[in-house]
Amino acid sequence: MAFLKRLGWYLVGLSIGIVFLVFFLKKKSGESGIEFCYFPNCRVLKDMRSKPLVFDDNLPLTYRDTLLVQSFLKDGDVDFKRSDTESKPCKTYFIEQRLDGRNMELVAQNCLEQVIVQRVEIKN
Repeated sequence: MAFLKRLGWYLVGLSIGIVFLVFFLKKKSGESGIEFCYFPNCRVLKDMRSKPLVFDDNLPLTYRDTLLVQSFLKDGDVDFKRSDTESKPCKTYFIEQRLDGRNMELVAQNCLEQVIVQRVEIKN
């Protein structure tokens, strides 16, 4: 009888935990939900997404597209080997992404108040 009582309490606790996880994970997966960034790539891109974008004067008009830059900041891969993460006041990041069958690269400076997009290149 004691085993059945312990099993009952175990199942009650397990069901409460599952209900909690379902609600928590549903909130996390929503657009306005919670986002956890543990890896350096995700943390850098999340920080850059939270700041206003400024385009460099030398950047051609065809690449001054906020949606293009936002796609880099959402799905891109930061190349930390080439990036200068120690410079002050702005850190320079090389972000790579494959768009429309082409390899593209974005070079941006992450400053305290803004992100300066320096150049966008199509790589082969």
